[in-house]
Order: sequence, then structure tokens, then C-alpha cells
Amino acid sequence: MSGRELTLLGEGGVELLGRIPRGSNAAFLVLVSCGDDSAYAVYKPESGERPLLDFEPGLYRRERAAYLLSEHLGWGIVPPTVIRADAPLGIGSLQWFVDCDVSEHYFTLYADSPATHRVLLQIALFDCIANNTDRKSGHVLRGHDGLVWGIDHGLCFSAGFKLRTVIWDFAGAPIPAALLEDITPLAEAVPPEVAGLLDDAEVTALQRRVQRLLLSGMLPVDRTGMRYPWPLV
Repeated sequence: MSGRELTLLGEGGVELLGRIPRGSNAAFLVLVSCGDDSAYAVYKPESGERPLLDFEPGLYRRERAAYLLSEHLGWGIVPPTVIRADAPLGIGSLQWFVDCDVSEHYFTLYADSPATHRVLLQIALFDCIANNTDRKSGHVLRGHDGLVWGIDHGLCFSAGFKLRTVIWDFAGAPIPAALLEDITPLAEAVPPEVAGLLDDAEVTALQRRVQRLLLSGMLPVDRTGMRYPWPLV
């Protein structure tokens, strides 16, 4: 994607169109506009977050951190995401809307599109690094442009191990050398723009997760059979 997306998200006017149903936290479809240019985005305001015992308010910061981490790695698997304090319902995240066939998701992509397996494994690794607590199948989308995206990262980056995901088909698989090379610098330092959105314990835990992945060289295996989100899709 080009700088157009970040310009629209970061500087455009924000028009609230309607609430996106079925989410635990409030999410809204909005139209972002700069002059004659406009596009859809997903807006998640802090004011619409359901209180949680294990995550502080401000899940929008984790949405932004996930995007920045994906960009830092050069993976491009999280749609452009910014934080806007001037949005209609107060501070929150704005994420580029992925125009896609909603009947496609992780389970269908894995079963029917072997060509997506490389990026699906990449998303699995990303979730291990980010400690994703909520990787449902419907949080993996294939845009009409053919690109595969991971969305909905509000429940990531906890200091305690909370990985819950449907992507266990690659469990025990060797991590490709190129991906190991990409993540190696994180073992020593987390990019400041990511670290600034997390607390110190979360930053340290991220580094330790990377260190363990580098030591094992493979994706983890869930020996409990219980590390799944609900609902699965």
C-alpha cells in the first residue's frame, strides 16, 4: 500500500457510517476523506471498549502497535492503522478497510488455497511474537487484490503468555530462515515506536518470546489442545 492510505487515515475527515455487528467491543465503519479522495476504514474508539480484567483500557494502542511491528518486520500483514484523538467518539484506532469476500477466512484459505500457506505461516509467527489472544479464523482476510491480511489485534502484547489462535496447522514446523533473520533484531531491541505503546513488562516479554523462537527454530505446539479462541470464526 502507498502513503495515500496513511494520509487519509491520519488527516482525513471522519464520517461515522454505522456500527459493525457482533464484536465484543464497539467497532464502526467510517468514511475518511481528504478533498475529493475518500475510502472506508474501521474505527475502534476507547469509549466502546468492554472492561477487561487482563487488559488495561486503550486497546486501540495495541492495534497500532501490531501495524507498526508488521511494518518494522517488512511483512505488510496488518492493514495501515493510526490513532486519532479527534474521531467522532473520541480517541481510538482507524484501520484501512480490507475489501474482501467475507466467506473466505483462515480455514477456507488453508484448505482451498495452498498458495497462501507461506503468508499464513507468517501470520502464525507474528501471533507468537505479538502474543495474540484472539486469532479467530475470521481475523484473516484475503482482499480482492489477492493480499492476505491479519486484523483485530486489540488483545495482543500481554506480558503473560496468552496465545490463543486457530492457526495450529503449522505447529512444530521449522521457521523459514528468512523469517528468523527478520525477527532476530527484536531479541535485542523493540522498535521505539512499538515500545512506546506498551509497558516495560510487555516489551521485555516480547523480546523473550522472540528469543525462545530463535532458540527453538520452530513454531510452538499446543500440547493442551485448549489454546483456541471462541468462537472459532
